[in-house]
Amino acid sequence: MDYPGTGMKQPDVSIDLDGFYSSDFQNFPAQTPTMTGYDDPNGQIPLPTGQISAQAYRRTNAGAAGKFMENNGFGWLLEVNEDEQDQIPLLEELDIDLTDIYYKIRCVLLPLPYFRMKLNIVRESPDFWGPLAVVLAFAILSLYGQFGVVSWIITMWFCGGFMVYFIARALGGDVGYSQVLGIVGYCLIPLVVTSLVTPLFSGYRLLSNALGMFGTVWSVYSAGTLLCVDELQAKKPLVVYPVFLLYVYFYSLYSGV
Repeated sequence: MDYPGTGMKQPDVSIDLDGFYSSDFQNFPAQTPTMTGYDDPNGQIPLPTGQISAQAYRRTNAGAAGKFMENNGFGWLLEVNEDEQDQIPLLEELDIDLTDIYYKIRCVLLPLPYFRMKLNIVRESPDFWGPLAVVLAFAILSLYGQFGVVSWIITMWFCGGFMVYFIARALGGDVGYSQVLGIVGYCLIPLVVTSLVTPLFSGYRLLSNALGMFGTVWSVYSAGTLLCVDELQAKKPLVVYPVFLLYVYFYSLYSGV
């Protein structure tokens, strides 16, 4: 720009957002031009370093059926949860503790104080899958080709357990239905054991009946020991009697008497 009367040319000044800068680029160092792939003597074009998203990769590899679903608004059916989450084991998801079930089975089979088992764990930590497995095992042994027995035995487990629970609560016992149901189910184990042994003595009817009664008394004693809490110790016979009738009925379903 020329100022009148001076004859001198001043460098132009422009305004930028960051301030003033001179348009005279002679004072700035020369900038190195950026080399492109065409200017590279090797003729190689640098590849981008970004990664393709998993969704775009899935769409490109979805096939004809996948692309058809994507184009018609059903692509959400192909979506996969990409969050890395720890897979919970099936037994843990179903709340099945095999070690706990095994210990409870030992408590039922060995209810005498001599063995020093923590018998109260069967009552205080009830579960469902262990007693159900025992009841199903007893029902399978009682089948003799009649599949209707299975549903009837399971029904008697629920109904009989409720009757015992009702009587125990009426007598002042602080027990829950799930606790009674677990104890009644687990205490079928002696009957399961005797049911496995009884066919070996099928030719001796008296001995078979004696083994059956022994298994019944064993089950009743285990159930009475586990079920009668401190409030029911003085009324133990009133609680044991309906339990005895329930296990006698279970044994009659097995023996057909």
